[in-house]
Formats: sequence, structure tokens, C-alpha cells
Amino acid sequence: MDSITQAVLGAALQGSVLGRIQGRRSLLYGAALATLPDLDVIIRYADPVSQMTYHRGFSHSLLVLTGLAWLLAWLVNTCWPGKGYTVPRLFLAFWLVLITHPLLDAFTVYGTQLLWPLQSTPQSWAAVFIIDPVYTLPLLAAVIYASVTGITLKSTRLLTLALLFSTAYLGFGLAGRMAAEQRFQAALDQQGIAVSQLRAVPIAFNSLVWRVLAKTPDGDYYEGISSGFDQQMPEMQRLPRHLELAHALAGSPLHQRLRWFTDDWLRYDQIGDALVVSDLRMGIPGNYTFRFNMAHRDSQGHWIADVPTVWQGAGPRSMFNGDDLVLIWRRIVDQQPPLPLAVWTNRYLGVSAAERGR
Repeated sequence: MDSITQAVLGAALQGSVLGRIQGRRSLLYGAALATLPDLDVIIRYADPVSQMTYHRGFSHSLLVLTGLAWLLAWLVNTCWPGKGYTVPRLFLAFWLVLITHPLLDAFTVYGTQLLWPLQSTPQSWAAVFIIDPVYTLPLLAAVIYASVTGITLKSTRLLTLALLFSTAYLGFGLAGRMAAEQRFQAALDQQGIAVSQLRAVPIAFNSLVWRVLAKTPDGDYYEGISSGFDQQMPEMQRLPRHLELAHALAGSPLHQRLRWFTDDWLRYDQIGDALVVSDLRMGIPGNYTFRFNMAHRDSQGHWIADVPTVWQGAGPRSMFNGDDLVLIWRRIVDQQPPLPLAVWTNRYLGVSAAERGR
């Protein structure tokens, strides 16, 4: 999640547990501690694939953060005795502030290595978009109220209510994702389409309208849109992943790491003489947030793997198109007209007429 959300979540948690001892300072301490796991972004890697896949690694490990919470609790109790602290209460506060950061991150689609150093596929529960005002604003309002009035019984109750609401909202998001997947699977079954893997991800600042991706056994994928208010089948289109191009990256450790990190939700495109690899999970149809130039053709037509670079136009800003966002928000409650999936794909990926007909 975004840094503001992580900060207000940490402030609300520490204010609820230690507010009567630390007063308003607990809000500041909690906000600062909650942002600590994201300091791994200051580590610079040689390429954007490493930058992407090593983020949310060791600093987001539940094992590492639990140990850090014990260490901080011991240090605070040792350095400031007689302040009314107990080690168990300090540990509970620090532990909640620290571990809720990666757990909240895991509710987004990016991928969080909760069990680092174990090399299991990063957790990506895809219940909320990376920025979701419905989750953040109640916490922010409660923290502001507590910072103005002080940590009173009323403000503590308000912080607790905001925490309960935000937790319930995550459950709502999970339920919405599973419902979207079921609707899409039913639509595929009705058309006799077999798929090998399917997942839904939230789209642009809400948990009501979902992008749904489904891999086919022959290497293509379906991309569609589904909302809980739909009265008709979700719109969808079939597109190629161009898996044959992946052979050009055989033996590339960074390619293998990218496949592991994304659970192999990758698409390959030849654009001019460049081989562009896209993470299908994030963005809007056709406009994917993470795209990497990973190889090029030489003068004899052979592919040569390169040190990855960010493909032009990729990145989070690429999906903040005002016209597209208006269509997405309208799509929450109104399926007519359907979102222009083919238009978006053609605009961002340059899909050929032959591919559109597949």
C-alpha cells in the first residue's frame, strides 16, 4: 500500500495500545515505525527487474520483523525504565505496527515475501488496489482526531473502530475478488472455454470492479472486466502471451526471478528489435505498469539478452489517464457500453489485426 496508508495504520495501532502511556507521541512513533519496512527502497540495484523483485523482501519478512519487535521492546524498556511500560505490552504494540505493514502489502497484487528467507512465491492476495481511499480515509480521520484532542477514551475508541472497519474492508475485498473470479469462470464455462489458471485483481482505486486474467492451456490468455453489479456476462478478449519469445531468455537468472515473483503472469512482445516482457497483473487492460526491455535482435536476427531496462511509457503514471479512469468508475454500476478492451490493448500494446481476431 501507499506510504500514507501504512503510516496512519501504524499510528492508529500504536495509539490504541500505548496511547495512554505515550500520549500523542504514540501516533508519531507508530507512523514512523510503520514506514520502516519500506526503507528497502533506498537500496539501489543494477536493473529494474532486481529493483522490483527484491522490494518487499527481507524487510517485509514476518520472521525478521517479529525479531525486530522483541529487540525494540527490550531496548525501550531498558533505556526508559519506570515509564509504565512492560516488555509484553511494548512487544505487542511494536509487533502489530511492524507486521501489519507487510500483511497489508500482501493484500495488494504486487507480491510480498512474508516468509523470507524461504523462497516461496510472494504473497499476492489482490483484495485492494495499492491506493484505496475507502480503506485509508477512516484511519486518517481517526488519527487526526486523536492528534487534536489527545489520547482520550473517546479517541481510543475511534481509533479502534477505524481499525475494525479497515480490517472488515479487507475481508470485503477478498470476497469481491472471489466473486469476480466465479463470475468470470462461469462465463468461460458457458462458452466452453478451458483455462488453466485464473485470478482477479482490483482496478484503479476501488474494490468493486475487477480485472480478471485467465491462462489457456495453449499459451494464450483472456483478459476481462467484472463488477458485482453486472447483469450480463463480463466483457473479455483473448490475447497471446507469445511464449515462444521466452526462449530467447532461456538461462537468464533475471527472467527466471521475474517468472517466480509474478507467478509467471507474463506476456512477451516483439516491438521493433526489442523483446518486451510485461507483468500482466498490474495496470489496466493493455497498459501494464511493469514492462521491461530484456533482449534485442542483432543484425543476423538472433536474440541477445540484455540487462533489463524499463520500457518507455511503463510505470505507475502510465495508468493514470483521466478519460480511462472515468470509464472505469462508470463501469462499476453500468455495464453499457462495455469497457473498450480491444481499443485499450491496441493503444498500449499495438496488437495486430491478426491477434485481435484470435
